[in-house]
Amino acid sequence: MTRDKDDIGSGSRPSFSHLIALSDDHGVFEHALLDVPRRDHGYCVDDVARALVVLLREPAPTPALLRLTDTCFRFLEGAVDKDGRVHNRMAAGGGWTDEPALGDWWGRALQALGAAAAHAPTGQTRSRALTAFHRAASVRSPHGRALAFATLGAADVLAAYPDDLCARALLLDGISSIPTPPDDSWPWPEQRLRYANAALPEALLAGGTATDNPRIVARGLSMLRFLVDLETSHGHLSVTGTDGRGPAQRSAQFDQQPIEVAAIADACARAYELTGESSWRGGVASAWAWFAGDNDAATAMFDPESGAGFDGLEANGRNENRGAESTLAALSTYQHARRVGVLELIPSSGQRILSGRQ
Repeated sequence: MTRDKDDIGSGSRPSFSHLIALSDDHGVFEHALLDVPRRDHGYCVDDVARALVVLLREPAPTPALLRLTDTCFRFLEGAVDKDGRVHNRMAAGGGWTDEPALGDWWGRALQALGAAAAHAPTGQTRSRALTAFHRAASVRSPHGRALAFATLGAADVLAAYPDDLCARALLLDGISSIPTPPDDSWPWPEQRLRYANAALPEALLAGGTATDNPRIVARGLSMLRFLVDLETSHGHLSVTGTDGRGPAQRSAQFDQQPIEVAAIADACARAYELTGESSWRGGVASAWAWFAGDNDAATAMFDPESGAGFDGLEANGRNENRGAESTLAALSTYQHARRVGVLELIPSSGQRILSGRQ
């Protein structure tokens, strides 16, 4: 894929050069060895969907980003089977390597297709995205995270097409899939925190807004506040590690994944948009600060020159691989920080990059 000169970014746009390097005319490669794409691992819907959401947010995309937007859309459109289930994995050069199913990737596909139906740059693409969305939304995943992601896509569709009954039914099912915690001492709908945890309260915020239900919105805000408070220590984010977190686990955990931080930024940005409360703006700032180095290992998790995100925060540093999930998590958080006005890159000594967090 041809790289434009201005893919290196500017004062108002992050660098997309690493994301472009991870991509070809089929999709976005899932893994990297350091900064080199692991082409033998192929592509997955999860990452291509994340990429499409990020690309659609950019207010002034370059020609290379527009080409990648179209590539990601076509990848997702082709992933949706005729019965609504979704393929996840494609080999390098093309060809699905799995059977369509209803895992997280089904929800991620619906989230991205919903965003495309509302925000794609052409009417033809918006129409095709809505058709693919309807096909995938004809079935339901039994998995809570998948339904939460799908709910976010349904909310985008309803914002653009308020009378879309398919999107409304999916959104209502998504809201109802998030149970009310039975115990106030652990106000979370699962026994343990897992991954991308903030997607659950964000789904409630999006669903409550779309249905004009203040009670659902209030529940989402309460869940999100609990999560941010729990995952904050010594003034910075200290997020759940790969093994999850239960009620008795309060010390720092590793490996911390960028996807968890990006989900917090997503949810706090939405909460700020809904409420205007400065604490949610501060949540976005904390998420960006984590990438900038204000974290448990005092290590930058974002390379501003290439736009790459590093694959995990470890007790003594970071995983130096720069795969698609972590890169897109960093770029997404950058976008939110820019939008709410807390973005500031200040290079200092070593690898650490400090954020202007308020």
